Amino acid sequence: MYVFIFLAVFVILFAVKGIIIVRQSETMVIERLGKYHKTLNSGINIIVPFIDQPRPINWRYSVAGPRGETISVYRQNVRIDLREAVFDFPKQNVITRDNVVTEINALLYFQIVEPEKALYEIENLPQAIEKLTQTTLRNVIGEMDLDETLSSRDTINTKLRGILDDATNKWGVKINRVELQDINPPKDIRDAMEKQMRAERDRRARILEAEGLKTAQILEAEGAKMAEINRAEGEKQSAILQAQGQAEAKIQLAKAEAEAIRLVSQAIAGTKSDPVNYLVAIKYIETLKEMVTGNDTKTVYLPFEATGVLSSLGGIKDLLNTAKQ
Repeated sequence: MYVFIFLAVFVILFAVKGIIIVRQSETMVIERLGKYHKTLNSGINIIVPFIDQPRPINWRYSVAGPRGETISVYRQNVRIDLREAVFDFPKQNVITRDNVVTEINALLYFQIVEPEKALYEIENLPQAIEKLTQTTLRNVIGEMDLDETLSSRDTINTKLRGILDDATNKWGVKINRVELQDINPPKDIRDAMEKQMRAERDRRARILEAEGLKTAQILEAEGAKMAEINRAEGEKQSAILQAQGQAEAKIQLAKAEAEAIRLVSQAIAGTKSDPVNYLVAIKYIETLKEMVTGNDTKTVYLPFEATGVLSSLGGIKDLLNTAKQ
């Protein structure tokens, strides 16, 4: 009876201690008599009670403090979480290359990929990652100016991730991302930066205004230039057309006069009169007609050579007699 009870108790203890159910995305490292034995996978696993024992790991948890602040505490847990974890490190002061003390808060995203190394290669993995991140952040920021630090977050994140990933590789940890959450320079530096930014914006506004005025003046000058060119081109075309009209008029007048001379020459061909004297007399008569027109009293002086013109009137008379016959 006692043997049966002993066996029943042993079976119950074996079932309680020897059967371990591991959830998805978790694992456990089993040591047999203080030496690494195996790593349990998710699902049902059987171990030898009292001989096989899980090795606990130190883990970092964030809890709320009495004043509402976030406090980091370290606890031991036999189950190792294989999911991606995030560590929110407290703010720390770093010095830039131009000797400006800046307060920076960083976030670290990592994942355990080899649980055995995370247990046996480092004594306290979360604390080691935190201290390594802080010292690496100081080194990276110390090589950059304040302006470069504020405008190059992606560059800083990339450098930090590369350095931390190489350093934590032997710990079985994969660093996925490093993010700078806050970068807070001192208040006097922020005030100076705001003044500088305001002055820079004013300078850009004045430059844009000057460029706009310059462009407007250039466009106005180009418009006036084009207007003058068009006006000059119009005057040129008008003068050309007027000259062509006057030339054609003179040509037609010359043709008419030539035709008149030809007709006069034909008319007086049978007489003894000179056609030239006839035409000169006609011009004198027309001129005298224009001189005596109007209401004003005028004194007309005839040149001495005009007496020769009167002799041409005889030729006109002969022409008329010939035409009558």
